[in-house]
Amino acid sequence: MLNERQEIVLKLIVEEYVKSAEPVGSRTLSKQMDVSPATIRNEMSDLEDLGFLEKTHTSSGRVPSEKGYRYYIETILAKVEGDSNEFSQFDAIFENRESEREDVIKEAINLLSQATNCTAIALGPNAYNSRVKKVQLIPLKDTLALILVITNMGYVESKQITVSEDMEMVELVKVIDLLNELLADTPISQVSEKLHYEIERQKIKELLKYRETIVDSFIEAFSKFAQTKYYLTGSSNMLYQPEFNDITKLREFLNTIENNEIFKIVETNSEGVSVKIGHENTVTSMRDCTVVSANYETQGGEHGTISVVGPTRMEYRKVIALIKYLTRHLTKLYEDK
Repeated sequence: MLNERQEIVLKLIVEEYVKSAEPVGSRTLSKQMDVSPATIRNEMSDLEDLGFLEKTHTSSGRVPSEKGYRYYIETILAKVEGDSNEFSQFDAIFENRESEREDVIKEAINLLSQATNCTAIALGPNAYNSRVKKVQLIPLKDTLALILVITNMGYVESKQITVSEDMEMVELVKVIDLLNELLADTPISQVSEKLHYEIERQKIKELLKYRETIVDSFIEAFSKFAQTKYYLTGSSNMLYQPEFNDITKLREFLNTIENNEIFKIVETNSEGVSVKIGHENTVTSMRDCTVVSANYETQGGEHGTISVVGPTRMEYRKVIALIKYLTRHLTKLYEDK
């Protein structure tokens, strides 16, 4: 635990470095604390010895270490209230009752990215743990039909299939009825396995000539439930961050987004706000980044996640306050609609 003056020095260094992206020297702090530069240098030296600060090769100033950021977040910010003035623009988004829920989420995530100058992500809930409620076949034309899969949580996925000339629609309806009987209340995660098992039973063998088209279509439709829906914006914000002046680092970061590896570092199972700093992230290209994430509740006990990805030199007070605000309002959005 740091003493009071050490905490003040660390707080000022973090916040000054966030603003300037330049190592912070003792003279800068002495003006703010009304303490001599020599006294500040001693405190900075002690903080460096304790691992909270680092000295760069190009300057006599100091920058926060990952340990310093962690202490700043968990100890110093814990004593500070968020600034409610940050939320007025977001309030207008959530007060608009005419917008669809997905549009509200996208608009809020866009504004989150703009407000933080970082990359913002919204991960929607997936239906992997829900259960089959109903399977339905809707004829479209003589040779086209639509398969609908509906779950107990209200998720719907569809797959269009081509009906060959040797298939009679009446027989296809029989297959659908049989699948409804077999799959009712089956967890989505077990559907594929159950289909392959049941298809071998005598009861279904008489319908084998329809097996390939129907079963493959069902497996494809069910597989969509396991795919998390997401929205990502603001990746170009990294172009303006000094940490990514190195073109190799920038390219690695953009590749991480393009290859969807960025989702590996988004914490989707934590309670409260999760903050992963630098080397706490498992993806190598994200070692200069911080990921701030929190979950919001949706229907049926499911949850989605919102995250902000930016340099470790992040405006943590603002980002964490906004993340907390958005999770509360997104949860309420699902309760209201």
